[in-house]
Amino acid sequence: MSTTGTVLIVGAGQAGSELAAELRTQGHTGRVVMIGDEAGLPYKRPPLSKGFLTGAIPAEQLLIRNAAVYEKNNIEFIGGTSVTAIDRAAKTVTLSDGQTLGYDKLALTTGGRARPLPVMGADMANVMSLRSQTDAEKIREHLVAGHRLVIIGGGYIGLEIAAVAVKAGLEVTVLESAPRVLARVTAPEMSAFYTRVHREAGVEIQVGVQIAALENDGKKVSAVILADGNRVAADVVIVGIGLIPNTELATAAGLAVDNGIVVDEYGQTSDSDIVASGDCANRPSPLLGGRVRLESVPNAMDQARHAARLLVGQPKAYDELPWFWSDQYELKLQMCGLSSGYDQVVIRGSTETRAFSAFYLKDGRIIAADAVSQLKDFGVMKKLVGARATVAAERLADTTLLLKDLAVEAGL
Repeated sequence: MSTTGTVLIVGAGQAGSELAAELRTQGHTGRVVMIGDEAGLPYKRPPLSKGFLTGAIPAEQLLIRNAAVYEKNNIEFIGGTSVTAIDRAAKTVTLSDGQTLGYDKLALTTGGRARPLPVMGADMANVMSLRSQTDAEKIREHLVAGHRLVIIGGGYIGLEIAAVAVKAGLEVTVLESAPRVLARVTAPEMSAFYTRVHREAGVEIQVGVQIAALENDGKKVSAVILADGNRVAADVVIVGIGLIPNTELATAAGLAVDNGIVVDEYGQTSDSDIVASGDCANRPSPLLGGRVRLESVPNAMDQARHAARLLVGQPKAYDELPWFWSDQYELKLQMCGLSSGYDQVVIRGSTETRAFSAFYLKDGRIIAADAVSQLKDFGVMKKLVGARATVAAERLADTTLLLKDLAVEAGL
C-alpha cells in the first residue's frame, strides 16, 4: 500500500492508539484518524480495577499518550462519536452524528463490552460492571466502608475488585457459577490458593452457585437470590462474567465473523482494505495450535503493530506468546501461554509462601505457566513456554535448581 492514503481507525482503546502510533513509526505520511465513542483520549484499562479504583492512580495517568503526542504525530482524534455503518464499496464510514468519512484503509479495533447478567433487575441503579473509566468512577463512589458488595463472577476482574473493596472496609461476597474461581484460566491448585488468600482477607466466596433473581424495589437491588433459594443481601452489585466482542459493525458490513472478527496472521480481515486487532479479533496461532481471540493488553498492542505494518506494505506474521497479569492485594500473578488441554501441573515452590509458580504440561512439554510474585523468573518462564520445552517434572519442581539453568539444559 502507498504510505500516503487515509487510514481510519474505529475504536480508541489500547489497540487503536498503538496502531495509530505504529503507522507513523513505519513511515505512513497520509491522514490517520482515530474514532472513539468515549469523549476522552485513549487510556489504559488494567488500572481501572486496581490503582485507579483505589484512587492511587489519577485519571491523567491513565492516558496511553497525551494530546501533545497525537498532535505532534498528526493523528486526528474524533471522540464521543461511534461508527454506525461501513460501506465497503464506497470505502466510507458513517458516524453517529451523520458525518461520512472516506478511507483508503480501515482498521477495526472495536474491543468488547461487559457481558450483561441475564436476569430481571440487572438494570437497577446499583448494579454495575467495569469496562470503562466512567464505570470505575461510578463503582468507586459505592466503595463505602460497611456496605455490602456482591460480586457476580470469580474471574480476574471480580477478584481484583474484591481485593480493593475488602481493604476499603466493605463486606464482600463473590459468587461464581463454576466449581472454583479462575476456573477458565488456571489449575485447581491456583484456584485454591486465591480462594484462600481472599477468604483470609475477609472475602466470602461461594462457588457452584447460580443467580435466580435480583431482589429490587424498582430502583435498587437489595439482595441477590440464588437458585437454591438462598438470599445474599447487597447494597451494591458488580457483574464480572466476561466480555462480548464488538463485532456487530463488521457483521453488518459482511466481514467474516466467528467469535470475533476473523483475521489472518497479518491482521487482515476478509476485506483486503480492512484490518482488525485487539479483543475483537480472532486470529490463527500456530504456536497455540488453532484460532484464538485473546482479551489481553499485550496481545492488543502486538496485534495492532502487526496490522499497522501490513497497512504500510511491510507485512509480518503475528504469532506472539500470549501473556497476562493480575494484581490482587500484594500479589502479582503473571501468566503466559494457554493452559487448556494440559495433562499435568507442576508446582514450583510452596503456595504457603505466597511466591511460587505453576507449570502446565501436555505430553511432557510446557504449554503454559503461572507465576505468583516471581518477577525475576517470569522472563525465563516465557522462554520455556514459547519453546514448548521439555523439562522433567521433578526438575521443574526442584527449587534448588535455577530456572535459567533448566532453560539452558532445554537448549534455550
